[in-house]
Amino acid sequence: MADITVDTKGMACPMPIVKAKKALDSLAPGQTMEVLSTDKGSLNDFQAWVKQTKNELVSHEEDNGVFKFLVKKA
Repeated sequence: MADITVDTKGMACPMPIVKAKKALDSLAPGQTMEVLSTDKGSLNDFQAWVKQTKNELVSHEEDNGVFKFLVKKA
């Protein structure tokens, strides 16, 4: 289970990343954050952002148009 959940449903790029970055900054290394998004571009955005920031994309799934990302802070 994630340490924090960030709900960005209904928000367009780049807001999901902006909100996720803010939330991730508040976590300690090793903690996890779940991000919920309905933005179709968010999968590519999150994969690129996680790679760039050296954090880990633990998992991602789509459920009825809602993307769920689990990110572990490096």
